[in-house]
Amino acid sequence: MEKKIKSQPKLKIRKGDLVQVTSGDSKGKQGKVLEVKLATNRVIVEGANMVSKHTKPNAATPNGGIVKMEASLHISNVMLVDAKSGKPTRIGKQKNADGKSIRIAKKSGEEIK
Repeated sequence: MEKKIKSQPKLKIRKGDLVQVTSGDSKGKQGKVLEVKLATNRVIVEGANMVSKHTKPNAATPNGGIVKMEASLHISNVMLVDAKSGKPTRIGKQKNADGKSIRIAKKSGEEIK
């Protein structure tokens, strides 16, 4: 029997995008996407979903102790912030003049760089 291989979904949010958290303890916070985890559909947003992590002393943290860091959020709990209005917006796809697929903000219709 052949195994079915699940294909990776094409996510609309990418590393470096400015997003706003729409639910959870960090609701309303805006930040830059630091990392996108395709396998688990999660993102790490700068300054959102902060957790305290206990660390042992090492070269990076010689004293060890408790370190505050960002935990991942599900991609459905963040929305891209429109550059024109500064409000959260959905993302659409369009073909440009060259026939290349580009992301557009649904609120303003502007291209997302």
